[in-house]
Amino acid sequence: MNLVKLRYLDAPVFLDVSSIITQYSLEASVNARMSWDEFLPGESQALGATGRYMDRPTITYSPLTGEQFTRSLLTPIPPGSIFSLVQAGWPIDRIFVVCVQSINGIDNRAGTTAFSREANPDFYRLISGLRRMQQSGGVGMRVERRGDKLDTIMFFERPSNEQAREDSAMIKQLLGIASDANEFALAYGRLPKSPGELAVLSRSIMEILLEMSTHVDVPQTDLVQGRVMPVLAQSTDAPADVTNIIQVRCSEDKPTDAYVSAKYRDRWFWIDDRDPRSKGMLTFLMILFSLTETGGPGGAPLVTIPAG
Repeated sequence: MNLVKLRYLDAPVFLDVSSIITQYSLEASVNARMSWDEFLPGESQALGATGRYMDRPTITYSPLTGEQFTRSLLTPIPPGSIFSLVQAGWPIDRIFVVCVQSINGIDNRAGTTAFSREANPDFYRLISGLRRMQQSGGVGMRVERRGDKLDTIMFFERPSNEQAREDSAMIKQLLGIASDANEFALAYGRLPKSPGELAVLSRSIMEILLEMSTHVDVPQTDLVQGRVMPVLAQSTDAPADVTNIIQVRCSEDKPTDAYVSAKYRDRWFWIDDRDPRSKGMLTFLMILFSLTETGGPGGAPLVTIPAG
């Protein structure tokens, strides 16, 4: 829903689960009955039992505000966390398209209404080469303690074939790195401060959501009437299998095969259950939320639980 609201320039609402309390109850009863009649022969007996178990959960949601909102949504994702996802096996090209604004000054595409620009053509060449290196096992990372801080080091393995050697040389040339360098310290920023540094200008969760909202389909009438702003069209030079990160469809009728759907402004916005790319991106977005800090715990709500 927040993706759709951002597309329509409406204020999103983010909630955090502040408490979950469950009340359990178990009730049981047994009854017996016996009757006889002095005038009629025979007698009757009855024995019965009943039981009931109840589970009543109470979930309390609190809106994200103040410091918690800033840390969770406005703070850029640390470059080390982004490369941890790469180490875990997520495709590096898709991670960079979603999470990285620029790397060593090579700019990614920005398609939001507030700030739009085409990607530097070298950006797509860079992430394509990194993806091939990743698939061949040529990209790795480790964490080292240097003084009083921990540094994340990205490194290239020795090329195992001609394609890997060409990709390694191209990547170093694009990043402005010496041809004999194979290790790079990750740092947050647009430009590196030293030759052995890899400067990654990462996005915050809010920036990622704004970028993803540009992939929400809207009716042409809403564009003509100015209810939504036009977004930057995707360049024909961009690899479609990487840049089409998610597709949120729009229809007047309730979808019959939706993975997730929401009704907004008398229309249905939904993701097709047969669209694994978009479904996977929602899962990836939840992982990104987990990588950000949520700040200190807020004030606990007052909940009264009956003791009887």
